[in-house]
Amino acid sequence: MEKTIEQTLMQETSYDIEDQNDKITIIDFKMITFSLSGKDYAIDIMKVKEIAKAGHFTYVPNTSSFVLGVHNLRGDIIPIIDLRIFFNIPVEERKDDDLENLIVVSVGEQSFGVVVDHIDKVVGIQQSSIQPPHPLFGDINIKYISGVVENANRLFILLDIDRIFGLRQAPTVESAKEQEHFSPAQKTIADHKPTQKQETPVLLEHKASDLDYSFLVEDLKVRKSFNLSLINEAWIKSRYMKWLDERDAENIQFNSDEDAELFLKPFASKFSHDFWEESYAEQLYKALPENTAKQITVWNPGCGKGHESFSLACVLKKRYPEARIRIYAQDTDLLAVSSAQMLRVPQSQAENWYAPFLTKTVSGEHVFNADITEMLFFEYHDITHNNALPNVDIIFCRDVLSYLDKEKQEIVLEDFEDKLKGNGVLIIGENEVLTNYVDWHSKEVASITMYTK
Repeated sequence: MEKTIEQTLMQETSYDIEDQNDKITIIDFKMITFSLSGKDYAIDIMKVKEIAKAGHFTYVPNTSSFVLGVHNLRGDIIPIIDLRIFFNIPVEERKDDDLENLIVVSVGEQSFGVVVDHIDKVVGIQQSSIQPPHPLFGDINIKYISGVVENANRLFILLDIDRIFGLRQAPTVESAKEQEHFSPAQKTIADHKPTQKQETPVLLEHKASDLDYSFLVEDLKVRKSFNLSLINEAWIKSRYMKWLDERDAENIQFNSDEDAELFLKPFASKFSHDFWEESYAEQLYKALPENTAKQITVWNPGCGKGHESFSLACVLKKRYPEARIRIYAQDTDLLAVSSAQMLRVPQSQAENWYAPFLTKTVSGEHVFNADITEMLFFEYHDITHNNALPNVDIIFCRDVLSYLDKEKQEIVLEDFEDKLKGNGVLIIGENEVLTNYVDWHSKEVASITMYTK
């Protein structure tokens, strides 16, 4: 029966296709879409301050069951409301360490955190396409619904946040009864609704863009384990602005893992998973500092299949020909790191700058000679775990830090600082920076940015 109702509603709210093709759709209303128990809902974007993940809420006694407690959001104490419980939707038992999906909304001058199952994206529509609440949609009290929207073959129930949180124009007997459903924290909301002013398109677009950015950053974390931090924030913001130019308004958010990969494609450092061109090898050769030590130790986390490690070994052999060089190449991809030592060099690479460091097998394949292979020690290791490495002269760790969460980034940077010798250098990804970290000092040589303690 429920499916039939939704189909009926979608039919009532859909446009005639022929008429729609003759019209220019003007997006003058944007909404945040989300799900509760598998159904699609939305909130006016102008009511939304931000999205977040949070848990460990502070319990408040003598409140309704749907009030999970309060949360300190950067110094602002906000009540946390579970919409699922509010609408009598079954909720799985919470674990103490669970993080909830929060939509932080503004009602009058008060902010609330609304817990939902899944936050989807920002959707732009024509305001005239919003249909009145339908009485047949019976699983939610119609007084909490401001409209019904059909978009991209999905039916969204547009919630009236002001009604849900008890904001009203004037106190009446009827509205006073409605207020009995809310907690003491909610009853402190003003007794009259502030005068609503028409939001300008510029303001609407600005807020939508901010939320699009927040969604995108969160999606990068979920889909690709890529974490926004001071290390990569400048690149992400720059890439986001280009992304807006590349995509139409309805496709700002990622619709697949392939979209996330496309967004991150420019982030990768040159030749991070391939053999190096001679120009890059020469740049690194010129950038490496003088070192007369007889033993030079190098740490290469995130070595992958070995292309980077072998290429680095060749440059180091050329730069420090008299030194005994040891490279500890590590990765969490067991298959890749296990086969790295057997890396073959294609004919196209064997005739360029790699030639002095190669030999041929009996089958005619090009491989690295003993001088290079003996420099390398490949091992399976998680960079965030303790290791028994000696102090090192060079840390070559490109495009690794950004794929760790912020806490682990700090742990790894502390480990780098502890392991790196006083005259040592750290090289990270081309689109990663440590300029916000006072313990690290940057210098650029031959277009290569290096960090010292």
